[in-house]
Amino acid sequence: MTEEMPHPGHDKHLCHLQYNGYMNQNFDDFKKLVINPQYICRKCGRAANQASSLCQPEKL
Repeated sequence: MTEEMPHPGHDKHLCHLQYNGYMNQNFDDFKKLVINPQYICRKCGRAANQASSLCQPEKL
């Protein structure tokens, strides 16, 4: 059974990756998603360099 996602693409969002331990297991890859942030998530406050990494991105 697959996990139900709240919206399309959520499996690639920082909040989901953090929740599932991706940051701890793939720290160097996770850093690539957040280095030189251009967007902030209005839902969780995380920052990323691509809007597609966030649930509710807003340009910084």
